[in-house]
Amino acid sequence: MDRYVHGYSSQESKRLCDQAHVLADLLHKDVFYPQGALVLEAGCGTGCQTVFLAARNPFAKFVSMDISQPSLEKARQKLSDHGLANVDLLQGDIYDLRIPEQHFDHVFVCFVLEHLKDPVKALRGLYRVLKEKGTITVIEGDHGSFYCHPKSAEAMKAVECLIKIQALLGGDALIGRKLYPLLLEAGFSNPSVEPRIVYVDGSMPDMVEGFSRNTFTQMVRGVRDQALSLGLIDRKTWERGISDLEMAATDAGTFNYTFFKAVACRSAANTARLSPS
Repeated sequence: MDRYVHGYSSQESKRLCDQAHVLADLLHKDVFYPQGALVLEAGCGTGCQTVFLAARNPFAKFVSMDISQPSLEKARQKLSDHGLANVDLLQGDIYDLRIPEQHFDHVFVCFVLEHLKDPVKALRGLYRVLKEKGTITVIEGDHGSFYCHPKSAEAMKAVECLIKIQALLGGDALIGRKLYPLLLEAGFSNPSVEPRIVYVDGSMPDMVEGFSRNTFTQMVRGVRDQALSLGLIDRKTWERGISDLEMAATDAGTFNYTFFKAVACRSAANTARLSPS
């Protein structure tokens, strides 16, 4: 994978798990695979999504892949802690899948494409290892969809720093809105994209803590030093922006954010079209 904007600290591992826990029902409570299905989870990281997928699909078999061996070791521990035995872990590069063609019944990708310089190349590789009529499920966020109350120009500037830094590292924090054309370009058929909207106010304490504070605001906080050193924002504006994000996570404010879930399939017609003559 390309450079990961959020880093690999223990604090980031905790943020990822908080995010997975609080968003599991919203993002993939409806992701079910039939008995005996072989599913590739590409870019599983430390296994925060894996444990939910595997628990909800006990009769499917998962191969959860990541390029980082330390992340896979953390995933292995999570699976053991949850008593899940229907997952095999695989170290691998999403750009260079050492997997036979048409090997998997389904593919699942969550919060991965946003970190890649060439998401279409990655998707084409996943297309290759997917069986005819198999499906791919892709879930991505879109930081440009964020807004909060009270409205704050400084908060938006702090969020824009994250978007710009991710772009400098080769990623795309706005990729959620692009899933439909990306899947088509990679050769998939009949993409269907649904927005999954997160709205949080003070009546939702679990979401306030799990998403507003520990997921989104923590994610923005993580690029502070880079944003200041690159001159993307001045210190006073940054501090006001973070303060306003914190205000939005109280009874006086609200958070709004949109994730996008896409499902598409591999078809024989598209395979023929993509094959070299």
